[in-house]
Amino acid sequence: MNINAAHAAHAALVNTASAATPGTVQGSAALSVLKKSMEAQQNAAAQLIAALPQPALATSGGVGTLVNTYA
Repeated sequence: MNINAAHAAHAALVNTASAATPGTVQGSAALSVLKKSMEAQQNAAAQLIAALPQPALATSGGVGTLVNTYA
């Protein structure tokens, strides 16, 4: 996935939605497309975060065996 292309496409959607006249069919359609785009980005980000491996926990020694935290 090309991040720059995705960013440019999202920026174009934001510009179109913000330039649309509120209360018109075109304005409603632009906001609907923007909302769907943002929801798709949210779902993609959630999938990427869920795919990250969990680090292995320390099992012995004095470092990392007393507090279990993830950054």
